[in-house]
Amino acid sequence: MMEWIDLGFGLFSDFANPKKRLFFGYLGLSILIAMIWLIIFRKTPLSESLARIFDRKVFFSGSAMADYKVFLINRLFTGFISPLLLTQVGIATAIYMALVRSDLTWWGIYSDASKTLVVALFSLAMFLADDFTKYLVHRWMHKWPMLWSIHKVHHSAETLTPMTVYRIHPLEGILYASRSAVAQGSVISVFYYLFGDQVDLYTVVGVNVLVFMFHVSGSNLRHSHIDIRYPKWVEHVLISPAQHQLHHSVAEEHFDKNYGAALALWDWLFGSLYVSEGQHDMKFGLLASERQSASELSTLYFAPLCEIYQRLKRNSVRSVRFVSKALREK
Repeated sequence: MMEWIDLGFGLFSDFANPKKRLFFGYLGLSILIAMIWLIIFRKTPLSESLARIFDRKVFFSGSAMADYKVFLINRLFTGFISPLLLTQVGIATAIYMALVRSDLTWWGIYSDASKTLVVALFSLAMFLADDFTKYLVHRWMHKWPMLWSIHKVHHSAETLTPMTVYRIHPLEGILYASRSAVAQGSVISVFYYLFGDQVDLYTVVGVNVLVFMFHVSGSNLRHSHIDIRYPKWVEHVLISPAQHQLHHSVAEEHFDKNYGAALALWDWLFGSLYVSEGQHDMKFGLLASERQSASELSTLYFAPLCEIYQRLKRNSVRSVRFVSKALREK
């Protein structure tokens, strides 16, 4: 009996973990922000605001129900696969030892720097490295057909709820976990090499203070039907909920826009920025030409594998033909 109770707590532990976006405190703040937006800025009566926030057509749609199931299945999968994945500690240790053994003479060069300055720089570097690598991997997943076969599971969602952030194929989960380990492990090793034991992370309830600020400012609203916009100049730096919703839109003008997770700065620098301009009632999901079920679990999990197999098969055939032609010409 206790084993089943422990399993249940494990499956839903993200709701009690301040390091996770689904932490109940962040969800509560997102609801509060949504109410303030609707009541004060949209002049919507309280009853209508509550009805819109807790819209049954959104939270009990076939797409949303699939989100909940995928969340549970992926949590079980993660429990089995996590011990096999790269960790930031392993990456950090390997890079740190390589730096120490190198001919560089910068080891501990800044060990007498101000503790406050080092903590601030380390917290900022961790946040920027994590957010920038999220941008890069996200953009690659849209550009490379093999990766898009996996990522479009996330984009198949036809309604957006906070749970949609967990609507990913397990292979994408492995890719993002590896990205996180490499990005954070690299920053940790370099800072320990340069600053020694001065390194520490400025946290709130154990979370990087910048990540904490991102979550308390309504990160869950990015996957929602509440299209909160920021002033235009702010949307050049920070991704608003409306901007990320545009990223999920099937409208052609929104294709390949707003890849950023927290910062819009990367989109601005690399030409993929699209500021929100009052769009309402956007349609989410996939184009008809590549549509897959938004609620059929077998499709969400196995269709990407079949697509990848077919792509590998076609590439193999082309490679064999190319080599055969080259040999004949000799």
